[in-house]
Amino acid sequence: MAGTQDPVALNDWYAVATVTDLDRAEDTRLLGHPITVGPGHKVVHDGRDLPVREKFGVLWTTLGTPNKEIFEIAESQEKGRRFVPCGWVKMRASGLRVVENFLDMAHFPFVHADILGTEPHTEVLSYKSEIRHDVDEVWATNCKFFQPQMTTTRPDGEFAQLTYRVPSPFVVMLYRVVPDSGGVEDAIALFIHPIDEDEVRAIPVMYLTDQEASHTQLLRFEQVIFLQDRIIVENQRPLLLPLEARAEIPTRADSSSVAYRRWLKQKGLTFGTTTPEAA
Repeated sequence: MAGTQDPVALNDWYAVATVTDLDRAEDTRLLGHPITVGPGHKVVHDGRDLPVREKFGVLWTTLGTPNKEIFEIAESQEKGRRFVPCGWVKMRASGLRVVENFLDMAHFPFVHADILGTEPHTEVLSYKSEIRHDVDEVWATNCKFFQPQMTTTRPDGEFAQLTYRVPSPFVVMLYRVVPDSGGVEDAIALFIHPIDEDEVRAIPVMYLTDQEASHTQLLRFEQVIFLQDRIIVENQRPLLLPLEARAEIPTRADSSSVAYRRWLKQKGLTFGTTTPEAA
């Protein structure tokens, strides 16, 4: 598959490896272009070193010239936070579909039954979605959904208070209010390495207040969630994300998806979408 020439896709930062995987060289692709990651903090494409950044426990690079630096996660700077890297999961899917699935609360009771959702609690309550043009991000706020297992150490079901953030087309975040914390939020980020239009590596990391659960418990919890999601995302059709109006009919629960697609269209992104690249 030929590498994309989409300037919007090329001029962005991408997480291509966890810092623990930089001890050896790995040949892979980014946006369809061949790259070699490692050893050390190095990424090579066509014989030239690409710009690199180490942030949030992963190595970032770009094939183009981004007009801004990598976004910030405030929780990553807070003392007392527990940083939990979760490895990565490979998916045969569009990275944009993976982001959209992450934003979708409606699938919780069916795909993540008795973990993130449960029947008969299937209604997605009204929430607010917006494109924040001042920071060029998509946000969904005032989200509430009944979850039967709030954390590994809190098994009783209750309504979770959630906020979603999309700081770049291939990154999505979830903030969840920690019960009985006075509003303190855990932060979960999903960095997507788009290998090709139809293949990605999803790299989740978490910044938590939970000091009780073991690393193994937390890792197993997240891996179960992402492996369940992989089955659904890999079977979505069309494989790429449609941005054309009415290509897929949204419901009220899809407010964040509608804002996300509108934002991508405003940017002019074609990679990973059903919109053909300009000749």
